[in-house]
Amino acid sequence: MPFYNARGAFAVIATTATVILTGCASTEMKNYIGQPVESVIIDYGPPSAVLDLGWDQRAYQWRKISTNVVSGSTSGEIRDTRRGQRYEEYVTPGYVEEQECFYTFYARQQGGRWYVTNFRQPKLECE
Repeated sequence: MPFYNARGAFAVIATTATVILTGCASTEMKNYIGQPVESVIIDYGPPSAVLDLGWDQRAYQWRKISTNVVSGSTSGEIRDTRRGQRYEEYVTPGYVEEQECFYTFYARQQGGRWYVTNFRQPKLECE
């Protein structure tokens, strides 16, 4: 009978999911290249920062904060002691996880309007 390693199977699944999901935000960001910055603003609201990079270049940045509630857990076991059996309970508290992501587009001015020319790759957790 073959040996089944649950931890190894989970690692393979997690790696596969990461490979599949990598590039999601970047793929969507690529669609804005060549478009006026207003297209991004219409979809995501006003940028949180605009930086002048030179005579006809700017960086527009959007900040997104995501929160995730991780629930706690309780487990226990019955232990034999000198005085009989006793139930020992183990509690893992829940917590709130916060993720801050920045999405930056570079733009160049043409004819009085700003057009997206490139973007900065978001960190892996933000893809």
